[in-house]
Amino acid sequence: MSGYIGILPVPQATETRNSFTATSNQTSFTTDGYTPNFVSVYLNGVLLSAADFTATNGTDVVLASGAAADDVVEVIAFSTFTVSAQTFTGDVTASGGTFLPTGDTSAGDAAAMGYTAAEGLILTGQGSTNDVTIKNDADADVLEIPTGTTNVAVVGGITSGGAAVKVAGKESIYVPAAAMYPSTTNPCSDLEQVETTALRPDLKVLDFAAAADDFAQFTIAFPKSWNEGTITFQPFWTVTGTNTGTVAWQLAGISVSSDGSINTAFGTQVATTALAFSGTSNDLMVSVESGAVTIAGSPAANDMCFFQINRDTSADNQSGVARLVGIKLFFTTDAANDA
Repeated sequence: MSGYIGILPVPQATETRNSFTATSNQTSFTTDGYTPNFVSVYLNGVLLSAADFTATNGTDVVLASGAAADDVVEVIAFSTFTVSAQTFTGDVTASGGTFLPTGDTSAGDAAAMGYTAAEGLILTGQGSTNDVTIKNDADADVLEIPTGTTNVAVVGGITSGGAAVKVAGKESIYVPAAAMYPSTTNPCSDLEQVETTALRPDLKVLDFAAAADDFAQFTIAFPKSWNEGTITFQPFWTVTGTNTGTVAWQLAGISVSSDGSINTAFGTQVATTALAFSGTSNDLMVSVESGAVTIAGSPAANDMCFFQINRDTSADNQSGVARLVGIKLFFTTDAANDA
C-alpha cells in the first residue's frame, strides 16, 4: 500500500476526524460524513494516496487492501467554506477546481469578475487608458476597451473561419476610361477602342495630346461608409509610340448634395509625380499614388462627386499622345458597411 509520512496542517474549525481500530483484513469504515475529494485517510499515521482508498458516497471509506488487526485508520474530512469580502496578497491559485462568481459587478469596481444568468461572465474594470485589457502570454495587448467607452480595440487582425474580417479603413475603386467623358471645354479625344493585336486585349482609351492640357470628367457616388475626407488617385495609361518622355496627371473634385447646384467650380488640382514611359509601344504604365485631393464643397452621405482629370503638360515632357486607360481612386471608410 503506497503512501507517505506526514500530516497536512489544517485549521481545526474546517475538519472532522474519525478514528478506527481495524479488525483483521477490514476494508470498509463508516464515517460521520465527508465531502468527496475533501478527505484524507491515514493508516498507522501514514497518509494514504488516493489510489489506496475509495471515498465517493459521502459516508464510507473503503481501503484498496484490507488492514491488519489493530491497525489504526484515521479519516479526516475537510469542510468546504466561503470566503467573503477578503483581501489576498500575492497570487491565488485554484488547484483542481474552478472559480465560480455568482453575483454582478458594480460600476465602481476597479477590477472585478462576476456572473448573472442573463449576462453570463462579466468583467468590469477602471483604468486611466483602458477599462479592460486582455493580454497574451507575452504580456502584449490583444483586446482593449478604452476607458469610459463601449468601443473595442483589437490590436491584431480579426479572422472568422480562418479568413480576415473586413474592417473600416482604406478602400479603392477603379474608374475605367470607358466611364469618363471629354469635357466640353478643352476636351480630350473621344473614347476610342484600340486593338493591340487581333484577339488580344483591346483598349478603351481617352487620348490626351502633348500640346495643351486636355480634360475629361466622371462622377462617383461614394458608399455611405466613406469618411467624407480627402482621396488619392493612381492613373493607368499607355503611349502608342516609343518616346520615353514623362507623363503627369492632375485630378480635382467637387461634391454636390441633393438640391445643391452642380454649377460649381472644381476644387484644387492635385498632380501625380511625372512617370517616364518605357519606350515600348502600348506598354501599360502605372503612376505612383498621388497626394491628398480635397474635394470641394461639403461632402456628405449620398452626395454625387464630380471629378475632372487632365494631363499636366507643364509638368511632363512626353512628345506623344498619352492614352488614359483608367484611374484607381483611394478613399477611407469609417464603418464596416453601409447599413
